Amino acid sequence: MEWCTLVEAPDQLTAEFWLDILRQEGIPARLAPQDVVSYLGVAPFPCRLLVPQEVVERAAEVLADVGVALDFPIR
Repeated sequence: MEWCTLVEAPDQLTAEFWLDILRQEGIPARLAPQDVVSYLGVAPFPCRLLVPQEVVERAAEVLADVGVALDFPIR
């Protein structure tokens, strides 16, 4: 399974919120490990949200439905 960046959230808290939205819709998602600083609490800097390549379009639709603006093309 190839994971790709769907969107870059402004901070870890926002990324965790979007991650939960996708998972509630049954879409596998995770945060880019290098963007998360768990031992210091929540990271105040940008955090990438990753999804499998085969569900990119569905994931983009789900986030767009809640008002998340995505930059395309997705990396």
